[in-house]
Amino acid sequence: MLRAASMLSGRLIRIIETHAEELTRGAVKKLQTSPRTGSYHGLRPDELYERVYAVYHDLGDWLAEKPDHAIRAWYNELGERRSKEGIPLVEVLWALVLTQYHLRDYIRASAPADSAVELYRQQELDRLIGQFFDRAVCYAAEGYQRDASLGGEHAATVADGICARASSDPAGWEKGLKSSLH
Repeated sequence: MLRAASMLSGRLIRIIETHAEELTRGAVKKLQTSPRTGSYHGLRPDELYERVYAVYHDLGDWLAEKPDHAIRAWYNELGERRSKEGIPLVEVLWALVLTQYHLRDYIRASAPADSAVELYRQQELDRLIGQFFDRAVCYAAEGYQRDASLGGEHAATVADGICARASSDPAGWEKGLKSSLH
């Protein structure tokens, strides 16, 4: 991923990192008002802010420099924490999806491509963001599953279905989520 990230428009990453506070406030608002994340409505805004800000502010590092084990540890811990808080797994995963969508929408609105090269760079960044959040979803589900395995067989089944499909299909975690929940 490092090689691909080096091809990215530094301008796009700087825009995201420079506006991380604004981006984070918008994402936290979405998480605390979306009907898909009802359990997040009661969480402390400062705790949500810290987690989202850490990703947005250091996006270049997350995409290019942080090793997979660091991403896995960060999102395993998130999944375990949300499990302990009693937040349904589907809401944990939707929180990650909404955070990703908010970022992608911001990129499109803030940095419209004005050339074919810039469009390519924007598409490459979008692809890397998608890969990053795919892993985040799987690792959060893995952490949730580990915590819930003592008392929640359904969580383990859902997490297994999501990550199995994500490994063979870039959009597979969404298909896995839908089929595991029905």
